[in-house]
Amino acid sequence: METRKNIFYKILEIILLALIFALIRVPPELLAADRVSVSVGIANVRSGPGTTYKVLWKIEKNHPLQILRSSGGWYQFRDFEGDKAWIFKKLTSDTPTVVVKKKNCNIRSGPGLNHPILFTAEYGVPFRVLERKEKWIHVQHSDGDKGWIYASLVW
Repeated sequence: METRKNIFYKILEIILLALIFALIRVPPELLAADRVSVSVGIANVRSGPGTTYKVLWKIEKNHPLQILRSSGGWYQFRDFEGDKAWIFKKLTSDTPTVVVKKKNCNIRSGPGLNHPILFTAEYGVPFRVLERKEKWIHVQHSDGDKGWIYASLVW
């Protein structure tokens, strides 16, 4: 008859093996899911980690990026649309930001539907996060406009 100690160690071994198996199956980009945001007015997004690589598009201030990996002074990232590219690390910061993922979202004067609409934000517009209150986010655009947006409308 096995002792309680032996049973405990066998259960622990099974749990550890299950965790290791689960981690092996998780894509590496999800393990390194840090987010940064663009910290300059406009930044070049490139096809590789260096200035010799082609500029794919330009990205504006406060745009959030999910870091996939790092190479030298560069980050490979995924954006809210799932596109992958590279950006120079010094053009990013840890400032919390979000980007509108729906069409024409209302930005309100307070955290709730009972507050008046201040303005609307279109798909792809980035904002700096000022605070969170339940399912609402107080945001600020780079032009200074502030308001509250429902959390499910942003990435």
